[in-house]
Amino acid sequence: MTATSRDLVLVTGASGFVGSAVARAALERGFAVRVLVRATSPRTNLESLDAQVVVGDMRDEASMRVALRGVRYLLHVAADYRLWAPNPSEIERANLEGAEATMRAALAEGVERIVYTSSVATLKVTSEGRVADETMPLAPEQAIGVYKRSKVLAERAVERMIAEKQLPAVIVNPSTPIGPRDVRPTPTGRIIVEAALGKIPAFVDTGLNLVHVDDVAAGHLLALERGRIGERYILGGENLPLQQMLADIATRTGRKPPTISLPRLPLYPIAFGAECVAKLTKREPFVTIDGLKMAKNKMYFSSAKAERELGYRSRPYREGLHDALDWFREAGYLKA
Repeated sequence: MTATSRDLVLVTGASGFVGSAVARAALERGFAVRVLVRATSPRTNLESLDAQVVVGDMRDEASMRVALRGVRYLLHVAADYRLWAPNPSEIERANLEGAEATMRAALAEGVERIVYTSSVATLKVTSEGRVADETMPLAPEQAIGVYKRSKVLAERAVERMIAEKQLPAVIVNPSTPIGPRDVRPTPTGRIIVEAALGKIPAFVDTGLNLVHVDDVAAGHLLALERGRIGERYILGGENLPLQQMLADIATRTGRKPPTISLPRLPLYPIAFGAECVAKLTKREPFVTIDGLKMAKNKMYFSSAKAERELGYRSRPYREGLHDALDWFREAGYLKA
């Protein structure tokens, strides 16, 4: 598949962290790019993009049909990635209803090919650190918290539409992206900022898979060009303990690495209190009950399938970490 000036791509969620990286990658590949944003979305990540901006709501099928008119390819990146919200149903509405409405609109408008951005949150992980792959799907009732459950339900809905309605979609499952332009920032971006400011003196024993956001974006375009309809592909990077990431941040910022490992159980009352305060302030708490439950498992994943079938590659995770820290510093997030 070769991009031409006639190949118009719609990228949803392009004002966000991953979506803006995907839009940039699409422009670099030579596609004409249209981006969907909500009326209230910040436009910082769109300022330097040579893309047509349309305002709409992915949960509204009529709105999405207008946005998709004349579009050949869809990259549906938009999602609500919060682990906590004052009204948890908002997360499910965005992720499940948004995916369903957008896919129905794409079918109605005759979109030729779709990449649906899911998450490794839809895959089974273990406390022992077993590396998960695409053959280990999570059932909705096994999901911890509304975010994971919503992403599992949305992925299953897309799979049903592929099987029953011939939806021409490829599914990608990014792990934990880090890097520049994390405006909100994401939960992991918040950890990077807090650690860089010296506000994380201890850690819990968990692990995660970290990947440069631009590698995730490149993986989306590879999935569009080479992915098999109905297949899912993990777009990940390096598996490592949280302690290692915090130590690398400390080294980069001239701080002392945290050495105290905290048990999770005593942290639950703190998380409960933080959530109570958050209901009053409407600001997402740094520590949540669901986040502590998730931390029991090491979130390690393999991108071998994407490497084999798509030609996907990821750079060393520290490059993403350094790019994130440089961007946060330049954007003013690291002022004490």
